[in-house]
Amino acid sequence: QIHLVESGGALVQPGGSLTLSCTMSGFSFDRLMMSWYRQAPGMELEFVARISPAGGDRIYGDPVKGRFTISRDNSKNTVNLQMNSLKVEDTGVYYCNTYALLSEHWGQGTQVTVSS
Repeated sequence: QIHLVESGGALVQPGGSLTLSCTMSGFSFDRLMMSWYRQAPGMELEFVARISPAGGDRIYGDPVKGRFTISRDNSKNTVNLQMNSLKVEDTGVYYCNTYALLSEHWGQGTQVTVSS
């Protein structure tokens, strides 16, 4: 069974930085595309970033381009999201996601709050 666990969420001031991590178990991590999504209060789920299995290809949602960086460590089954120049509108629950065994898989989420 695939299991995703996010960590690293916190309260941070505007302009600050934060790194989220997601650790996966239950499948061959280095075969999977990994993604981050987020959901602000009262809003729909929003795509943040995606990274290819070997890490060579990355795509980002427009609101985070140039500020966020997705990376992975296949030796640790971990995908990270480095977030810089954080804005109030980056506030939300951040979820790790992958598609495997014909299903979507999600973590429980980690809360990021950007506020002064």
